[in-house]
Amino acid sequence: MELSQLETFLAVAEERSFSRAAVRMHRTQPAISQVIRKLEASVGETLFDRAARDGSLTAAGELLLDYAQRLLALRREASSALDELKNLERGRLQLAANEYTCMYLLAAIDQFRRDYPNVGVTVHRMLASRISEELNLRTFEIGVVSFRPDPAQFRTIAVYNDSLAFVVSPTHRLAARDHVSINDLGTENFIAHNVTSPLRRKVIEAFQRYRTPLNMPIDLPTIEAIKRFVAMGNGVALVPHLTVARELESGDLVRVTVDELEMKRVLRLVHRRQATLSYAGRAFLRTVRSLANQNGPPFFYHVERA
Repeated sequence: MELSQLETFLAVAEERSFSRAAVRMHRTQPAISQVIRKLEASVGETLFDRAARDGSLTAAGELLLDYAQRLLALRREASSALDELKNLERGRLQLAANEYTCMYLLAAIDQFRRDYPNVGVTVHRMLASRISEELNLRTFEIGVVSFRPDPAQFRTIAVYNDSLAFVVSPTHRLAARDHVSINDLGTENFIAHNVTSPLRRKVIEAFQRYRTPLNMPIDLPTIEAIKRFVAMGNGVALVPHLTVARELESGDLVRVTVDELEMKRVLRLVHRRQATLSYAGRAFLRTVRSLANQNGPPFFYHVERA
């Protein structure tokens, strides 16, 4: 049973005539009759009372009529929904980020929702190390990472330049200093993130290289908790600048330059190289490109070669 057969069946039933159905469907009457015969053979029932001249339906035809109307209505609904999806009048954008990289997404999502208010957005929170694996499982279609995954499998777009920020509270003894040396930090208590990361390893190696003690008596589970704890006057922290930009602007935290700890990070959008992005996914990349053009550095948009 095919939808095209049901469409012909419905035309004959509504017109109550094979000849009028043929005119309506721009086909010949024999062609219409052949379609109905094939449909009857498919369902194993006679659908029209051939003895009657008014196109009357049999009991089986009456039963099929209701299903045919519903199926064809569903086809119209599906076609309409696909058009809405294509025109970004519905749908959902699936992204992934960790606590840090999610901060980059906020400005992009804000602009995306202004442009496409009928498209929902879900950001899955996960460790950056798992994003490549989850992309392959189709959990989401675009992730944000601070490293470059396998270029043979994944397409990456560099979108933001960030740096490591050494921050203290406004009342801290170093708050009035523009620059300090890493050797000046041997007695400080660093509030650390309890998730091991390549950046944390780089910081530890830097302190070892300059023969300076690195005291990390407190590990906290989120960057937000670290910022608040430092702002309260409890120790110092090294965090991505992106995550403390608002606090630095408001004066809740103070950034002090440490030349030996100047570490840059590039944030990237990543998706499967062989994947066909959804209409929402492609629109999101257009939004990101537009955001980079409008704002300039540290925002930018560079498709990296394989």
